Amino acid sequence: MTNKRKRLGDLLVESGMLSEDQLQKTLTTKKDGQKLGDALLERGYISEQQLIEVLEFQLGIPHISLFNYPVDSKMVTLISKDFALRNNLMPIKKEGTQLIVAMNDPMDYFALDDMRLSTGLQITPVIAKRDEIISAIHKYYNLNETFEDLDLTEIDGDDLDSEQAPAIRLVNQILSTGVQMKASDIHIDPQETKILVRYRVDGLLRTERELSKNIFSLLVARIKIMANLNVTETRLPQDGRIKLEINHVKIDLRISLLPTVYGEKVVMRILDLSSILLKLSNLGFNRVNLQKFVSMIEKPSGMVLITGPTGSGKSSTLYAALNHLNTDNVNIITVEDPVEYQISGINQVQVNQSIGLTFSSGLRSILRQDPNIIMIGEIRDKETADTAIRASLTGHLLFSTLHTNSALSTIPRLLDMDIEPYLVVSSLTGIVAQRLIRSICKECAFSYDPSEMEVNLFKDRGIKVDKLYKGKGCPNCQNTGYRGRMAIHEVLEMDDTIRSLMTNNKPLSEIKEYAMKSGMIFLIDDGLLKAKSGMTTVEEVLRVALRD
Repeated sequence: MTNKRKRLGDLLVESGMLSEDQLQKTLTTKKDGQKLGDALLERGYISEQQLIEVLEFQLGIPHISLFNYPVDSKMVTLISKDFALRNNLMPIKKEGTQLIVAMNDPMDYFALDDMRLSTGLQITPVIAKRDEIISAIHKYYNLNETFEDLDLTEIDGDDLDSEQAPAIRLVNQILSTGVQMKASDIHIDPQETKILVRYRVDGLLRTERELSKNIFSLLVARIKIMANLNVTETRLPQDGRIKLEINHVKIDLRISLLPTVYGEKVVMRILDLSSILLKLSNLGFNRVNLQKFVSMIEKPSGMVLITGPTGSGKSSTLYAALNHLNTDNVNIITVEDPVEYQISGINQVQVNQSIGLTFSSGLRSILRQDPNIIMIGEIRDKETADTAIRASLTGHLLFSTLHTNSALSTIPRLLDMDIEPYLVVSSLTGIVAQRLIRSICKECAFSYDPSEMEVNLFKDRGIKVDKLYKGKGCPNCQNTGYRGRMAIHEVLEMDDTIRSLMTNNKPLSEIKEYAMKSGMIFLIDDGLLKAKSGMTTVEEVLRVALRD
């Protein structure tokens, strides 16, 4: 029994997976109330698999996969959902006087003692992964609330404000599931006889739940109240936002309602406030591109453009750059449509077309506010481009975005806006093009010998490859073989040669040839290098990056 009361940190140090210095550093810097295992995972000192192996072998506690385990759904009556979420545990089976509980941390003796006292049963812990536990909690605790037999005639207005109201519980469930699945969007689609709840995970939509149509009007009304929208307006589109905390995660929701023939379709975009302020080193830049990008954004003036299609992670890159530069001695002002993330220390202006506050008019007003750094959400027209370029030439550092396929194609796009070539040449500091690709699931990844086509693809780009990687598909990644996303980039840093080529109206092919000779890493190159290192697959790279 003495062995079982050992602390997690001591076990990890004894097994050689963690140094004493790493343990002490984590113990002194972790957040209040944060479990040691979570803090170690957050810092990348250990993986969840290593943690499970140590607990399994050192303590003799078995590890189970909750995706395949026959959970007894009646057990949820013994432990509250709030307690289960707070402590990352799930009651799964009862055997006589023993309650078997899946735990992410089976050495959480406080939780074990609390469960023993509240249930009157002996608690037998088994180990399960955090995501599997949270998924099981949402699945089995929500089984009891189908809302199928809800009688709308018995509900009055107070039911939209009471925390126990069915609509509030349902909205909370939908949002909690979205956060747990790391979804970027939640779609509530009204059909003729039912409602579909769909989540966009890693860029792909999938239906997770079907609801009865009888709760629909109450569900939409609750979302409208949360977003301060007009509850009585059902014929016109509406947009709003909600800021709240779910499962101890601060999130911002952008709400869009669109009238359809079967009712108002709701799309909620989840903006995770805890993850947006990324460090530049966490954006997925390779070492060469990161050095170039940091060099570009730390210049005192000039224009830096981020390009790519909608949903390619441009906002994350922009906000990370602004966060890197956000100090007390600079004045940073942005004009955005909409303001996606509100950042302390930065003055953010929301575009409002109906009153004439556009990107270009907002930018002109900003220039009278003595800014050091300016961010324009998007360059859409000649007027905005012209004002932005002139701002960058008068001692301001300016960031913006454009919708182009590559870094090089941004140059003719600006010239097509009738901007004088000499202005483009003088103002541009650099251009970053990026895409988001899916990452291979670490739990089911395997290596294989590349095919002749794949070998030739790498060879054409000057890369030698011996092994490539894929995901087999497992419960952890919903049998897709992918889990999470990362960015691939290409960074064009303007130098005197490129400026000279542009000034003399040389064709884009000549500029591209020079960029290649200078060692520029193109999107496809960055993707293939990430595929070679086992981070993604060749199929994913070819899906988003153009072959030249």
